[in-house]
Amino acid sequence: MPEKARVLVVGVGNVLRGDDMFGVEVSRRLEQMNLPKSIKVTETGIAGISFVQELMDGYEGCLLIDAVNRGKPPGTLVMLEPKLPDPKTLTPEQRVSFFSDLHQADPSIGLMLAKSTGHLPKHVRVLGCEVGETEELLIEMTPAVAAAVPAAITMALQLLSQWLGIELQAEALPA
Repeated sequence: MPEKARVLVVGVGNVLRGDDMFGVEVSRRLEQMNLPKSIKVTETGIAGISFVQELMDGYEGCLLIDAVNRGKPPGTLVMLEPKLPDPKTLTPEQRVSFFSDLHQADPSIGLMLAKSTGHLPKHVRVLGCEVGETEELLIEMTPAVAAAVPAAITMALQLLSQWLGIELQAEALPA
């Protein structure tokens, strides 16, 4: 990345759906850290379009933090590099179907919209945590997912350090 690179970190999720609040919780904790000005941390909750609007300000990297369901044990962390099709290859019907609800927090819709408008950063990753419970109305994460939050912060800081060529550590992170 360029020396003056800007990176956007986005926490995604619903704080009323148990483990789905994972991304929001991680982003809130990262916001409490004394990070360089080149890193902007925000959370979108379930409003998928807002992070696309933020990307329009110009970033070289974007890290999305979200709950995932990939069939692994709850609390398992994964770092994914999204593979997005070229929006120009979608038929008109596929585009309408894909972009029909921009208010939902499915990051792939936002990433595709950013790509189609020319605002997708060169570097994009999704830091996901395998969920346990997301269907019930819960205001707390399950123990396995809550226990994964510190490790997720460490993974996020390692990626950001790599992207920006600086050393970031979670030592001063509030509990």
